[in-house]
Amino acid sequence: MYRIIRVLLLELWIGSTITVFASVFVYFTIGCIAAFAIFSLGMTAVLYNAQDLLLYYPNDPPDSRHFVLQPCNYGLPYETIKVKTKDGQRIHMFFIKQETGSSRKATMIFFHGNAGNMGQRLSNVSGFYHQLGINILMVEYRGYGLSEGTPSEHGFYIDAQTAFNYLVQRTDIDRDKIFLFGRSLGGAVAIDLATEKFYRCKFWAVIVENTFTSIPDMAQVILKWRLLRWVPMWFYKNRYMSLHKICRLTAPTLFICGENDTLVPPGMTRALHRHCRSPWKQLLLLRGGHDDTWLCRDYYPALQQFLRDLPAVAENNSRYDTNKCDEERRPGFNVVHTV
Repeated sequence: MYRIIRVLLLELWIGSTITVFASVFVYFTIGCIAAFAIFSLGMTAVLYNAQDLLLYYPNDPPDSRHFVLQPCNYGLPYETIKVKTKDGQRIHMFFIKQETGSSRKATMIFFHGNAGNMGQRLSNVSGFYHQLGINILMVEYRGYGLSEGTPSEHGFYIDAQTAFNYLVQRTDIDRDKIFLFGRSLGGAVAIDLATEKFYRCKFWAVIVENTFTSIPDMAQVILKWRLLRWVPMWFYKNRYMSLHKICRLTAPTLFICGENDTLVPPGMTRALHRHCRSPWKQLLLLRGGHDDTWLCRDYYPALQQFLRDLPAVAENNSRYDTNKCDEERRPGFNVVHTV
């Protein structure tokens, strides 16, 4: 609660100050009812605009927008990539490729959480590279790290689509073995991409870790204000309605849940798993928290087993009915520009 109040006072002090003074002025000139109406409308506008500040933390720690740790610090071979999105923003990515046999390996698109930048996830990604033997495309959202723009829900969805469109243009990977990985907020981004009509038949698999059902649900968990139960959906600037979308997810899916997660309730991951209609889905419960589930002993072995089982699943899963998927495919992909 203290952090929320501090954000409102420090980051939006102008709007808050104007609202308070306007309310006081109206109170003494017109009356308390008008003053209350002015105060309510003003604070509603302040809270609406504060939502980005409460959700996105690209400056945590403070140098995250200027310094991004490079994969070479972990001995990983990589390419630094910048691509232009369809709305004109350049986003920063790392492509970490296996040194031998990369064209036969699976490729992960990695979506990180809401704080810092992708370089802070390299320790985990190093584990993916060595333990799973895969290629990884790390995506840095707009407004994060060295990417241009300002964070937004719709913008993140565009960034995810741009990353996939870039990846399928490469000839040095197996484009039939591209799968998504998202942790926390990144899980919501991965779910949106995997359930969007144009893209949902194009992925080998989806893995989401410690992700939430929606932002309105998270608001009730974090703020614990009963009043939020009656707040209309239009009030939320960012929604990330993953529970609503998950019923359209048809790719084989692994849900990873830290049982000691004190930020995102484990029940949210269970709800996503329960409502997912993929013919082949798994729920992995680990004793980790929100940011350290990947340090659990069984983490990488469980992912290894999930990926090993996928070829057999693909042969028998109706999700891979080519006639069904062809109905949803459009010829070609949007062109992206490497800069």
